[in-house]
Amino acid sequence: MEYSFSKSVEALSSSAVREILKLTQGNQVLSLAGGLPAEDSFPIAEMREAFNRAFEQGAKALQYGLTDGYLPLREWIASRMKQKQMNVGADNMIITTGSQQAVDLLCRVYLDEGDVVLVENPTYLAAVQLFQFRGIKAIPVDGDADGMDLDDLAKKIAQYRPKMVYVIPTFANPTGKVWSLERRLGLLRQCKAQNILILEDDPYGEIQFDGETPYRSIFSLDEHPTDSCVVYTSTFSKIVAPGLRTGWAIGDTRVIQMMVKAKQAVDLQSSTIDQYALYELLSRFDLERHIEKIRESYKARMEWMHELLVAQNWEGVQWEKPRGGMFLWVNLPEHVDAEKLLARSVQEGVAFVPGKPFYAAEPHINTMRLNYTLLNREDTELAISRLGKAFHAYSESLVTNV
Repeated sequence: MEYSFSKSVEALSSSAVREILKLTQGNQVLSLAGGLPAEDSFPIAEMREAFNRAFEQGAKALQYGLTDGYLPLREWIASRMKQKQMNVGADNMIITTGSQQAVDLLCRVYLDEGDVVLVENPTYLAAVQLFQFRGIKAIPVDGDADGMDLDDLAKKIAQYRPKMVYVIPTFANPTGKVWSLERRLGLLRQCKAQNILILEDDPYGEIQFDGETPYRSIFSLDEHPTDSCVVYTSTFSKIVAPGLRTGWAIGDTRVIQMMVKAKQAVDLQSSTIDQYALYELLSRFDLERHIEKIRESYKARMEWMHELLVAQNWEGVQWEKPRGGMFLWVNLPEHVDAEKLLARSVQEGVAFVPGKPFYAAEPHINTMRLNYTLLNREDTELAISRLGKAFHAYSESLVTNV
């Protein structure tokens, strides 16, 4: 059989993270690669009880449901969003199979092949993959630790006439950066003036270490949430468990209903039983205290990795200490190719993600992303030790080959 795939698969590439995760399965390779939550953070006993209560609802918990999502769950999320100054109702929301599906659905209904979306550089690699797969042109905007450069944003808007801007303004993947309020307002102002949609991806916003007032979402800064230029998406993957594959998107009802129609064509609906069980959990569970425990645990793990990296004292290696999220972004010396360093690291028994796949253009090959949330204290120490051996061996090989 000679298979004849569609032209779109020519732009389809495997996820670098998923490919690296294969290297760590069933062997002694410690992974700093994936964005995996700590498994000891999962409320297993509470989730088991929640599923039992969901089954008490009878056959309807296993039946088809609304494409929009289970109404009580949407109402619960809407109530919590109002606490974050996002004044929306259940009609402004769709439940998705992870927040990644929300990104995909919005692209399906809002962007055509050849349309332009502006992005941070680097940005979430699965979003870059999606844009490439759909023939969408991802154009990077210059930025710094405070977010997109507003002057370059205005320049790129005038030059490329984008239909959408995709951003992760709070504890970004992969850099961990947090946008300033000025940059958030500046993006909102420019996009409203130019009729450009903003897709605000917020998987990590709850994982805040500094204890200050939570950072305002761009959606919450829009004075007209029912006629907003922002679509906001988030997920329960980081604050409950990723295996539930439950995320959501909120926005103007016209946009959300278009996403509902697209979801009908994609998978009809997300899992009924998972939504029922998640609602049963949330209606009885102290989620706020649970999130606080996650923050405390992840902050301790981040501080430990930071301390271990400082002790390595690698020449020419730089990073910013994260204020939240799950990742530490490392800038290596300019002569270091992180993909080649990865090959050496796997030989030593540790894996990370090279920075190259996160860039929409002009990738910096001397960058890497480290996850600090999955491994325990002892394994993190061993992983950084192995990474140090790989770094020194790689550096010595460069000198030898000169």
